[in-house]
Amino acid sequence: MVAEPTTVLSSPLRLTALDGLLLAGERWEGARQPGLVFAHGFGQTRNAWSGSARALAGQGYPVVTFDARGHGESEHVPRGEYHMEQFVADLGTVADAATPADGPRPVVVGASMGGLLALVAAGEADGECPFSALVLVDITPRWETRGVERILGFMRAHPHGFASYDEAASAIEAYLPQRRERKTESQLKPLLRQGDDGRLRWHWDPALLDGLVEESERYQPRLFAAAAKVQVPVLLLSGARSDVVSSHTVDEFLRLVPHARHVSLADATHMVAGDANDAFTREIAAFMQTL
Repeated sequence: MVAEPTTVLSSPLRLTALDGLLLAGERWEGARQPGLVFAHGFGQTRNAWSGSARALAGQGYPVVTFDARGHGESEHVPRGEYHMEQFVADLGTVADAATPADGPRPVVVGASMGGLLALVAAGEADGECPFSALVLVDITPRWETRGVERILGFMRAHPHGFASYDEAASAIEAYLPQRRERKTESQLKPLLRQGDDGRLRWHWDPALLDGLVEESERYQPRLFAAAAKVQVPVLLLSGARSDVVSSHTVDEFLRLVPHARHVSLADATHMVAGDANDAFTREIAAFMQTL
């Protein structure tokens, strides 16, 4: 029987990547093993996981969340030269920090971009896998192009930012009509930065759109090869209303990774954790008990 969740406070985490860039994160302590590392999607921050991180930490699991390079409070790459290898290496650095001495490697929960990075890191590991298990959140090695184009269209839609938090909230409301609650100023503050001109712009480095995104299509053969080599337990959580993952891409993935388990969340789009956080967290908790 799982104990009732308790309130666990987080502490700031600052890590140095292999190339010297600083990564910002958050850590919740816990005694149960293995712990968890949450890797967010493109254009998100570690705040995307706050509800699930607190809930799972309350069940006794140590949890680490972090901002990917070029996102949130983590540093930007000089000259905007972003490449997948940097992000994969960063995930390894965070996983190392989340691994206790003589303890098991953490379970990585990766949404979208974060899930693809976890697949590469696990499938291309030279020796022991850096993770005990993988939870992929609405992502497969092949994705539906129309859904990804919709996401990138939103990210490119406001190059000059917003005049106010209310204007930004309206833009998100139009982009995510399934959400019942409008974003408040306090919820938006971690996602926006005020420029010298007084306007509010997204927290991520615009150079990401010309670097990592432009490379993404040519990475697909590498992602397929990596997925086929993953040996650790895998849970794929998809949104039943997602336009990024489909029944076709899920079936293809399950043929590649036949030991993987798949759960579709009925009330979720691609933004699974935000659309159905309670159900999402319950599935992760149930998966953790099987390890």
